[in-house]
Amino acid sequence: MRTKYNDQAGPDGGDGGRGGHIILRGNQNLWTLLHLRYYKNVHAEDGENGSKNNCTGRFGKDVVIEVPLGTIARDEETGVLEAEILEDGQEIILMKGGRGGLGNSNFATPTNQAPEHSQPGEDGIEGWKLIELKVLADVGLVGFPNAGKSTLLSTITAARPKIADYAFTTLTPQLGMVEYREGKSFCIADLPGIIEGAAEGKGLGHRFLRHIERNPVLLFLIPADSNNHREEFEILKKELKEYNEELLHKQFIIAISKSDMLDDELKQAIVKDLPDNIPHIFISSVTQEGLLALKDQLWKELNP
Repeated sequence: MRTKYNDQAGPDGGDGGRGGHIILRGNQNLWTLLHLRYYKNVHAEDGENGSKNNCTGRFGKDVVIEVPLGTIARDEETGVLEAEILEDGQEIILMKGGRGGLGNSNFATPTNQAPEHSQPGEDGIEGWKLIELKVLADVGLVGFPNAGKSTLLSTITAARPKIADYAFTTLTPQLGMVEYREGKSFCIADLPGIIEGAAEGKGLGHRFLRHIERNPVLLFLIPADSNNHREEFEILKKELKEYNEELLHKQFIIAISKSDMLDDELKQAIVKDLPDNIPHIFISSVTQEGLLALKDQLWKELNP
C-alpha cells in the first residue's frame, strides 16, 4: 500500500477468486439428454485476480448443466461413477474450479511487514465425462420384440407409444403413469425389446439393459402364442444375469399376454410350464382380461 506520506504502508494485495465450477442440476421437466447433443465442450470462467486494498477477486461464473432425473456421470477413462441425479433441484459439482491464490497480505510477519510475493492460483480440472440417462420407473416391462409391451402400456396408462407388427417398434423407453385405487399411482416403463445376446450388445443391447437397473419390479411379458413359455422366460432371465447378476434380486412377475387366444385347458398347460416361485397372471390388452388383477399384483410387490 502506498499512501501520501508512506509509500510502504504494508501489504494490501487481496486473494484471487476461485474458478467456476461445472455443476449438474436435476430438472424434473426434462426427459432426455438431447439438449446436450451439441454441447460437448464446457468451459467455466476463470476467477478474477485479487486487487489492492485487500479486495478479493470475484469468483468465476459457475456453469450449470440441467439434466433429467436418473442421470449419471462417469469418468471416461476409469469408468468410475462420479455423480447420480435422483431429485429435482439436486446439484452435484462435477468438476471443481481451481482454488484462488493468496495475496501478499497473507505472508506478512513481524520481521517482514511488506512481503513482495504472493501465492498463485491453482489450475482448474480438465477431463472428459460420460453423461448417461437411466429411466426411473417403478415397473419395467421386459420381453422379446412384439410381446405386447407397448399395447399394454397404452391400455393401462395415458402413454401413446408407437405400436406396429414388427420387431423393435420401441426404440427408446416410454414412461406411463398407472392410476390405481383411491387416487394412488405408480410409474411403468415400456423398454425396447430384448433379444438373445442382448447382454453382448446385440440388437439394442446395452441401450436397453441399463434402464432395467433402476426398476424395483420387472414384469416379464410372454405372448400366449409363444412356442415355449418357460424357455422364453429363461432366455430373458439369462440376458439379465449376463449383463448384471444383481438384476436377479429384483421382484419378478410373469404376465402371459394375448391370453384371449387361450381356453382354460391351454392356460392350465402353460401354468405347469412356468416357475412355481414367481407370480403369474394371464392378461389381454384387447379384452381387458386380468388388467385389474395385474395392477393389484404390481402394487402388492411395490408396497409389501
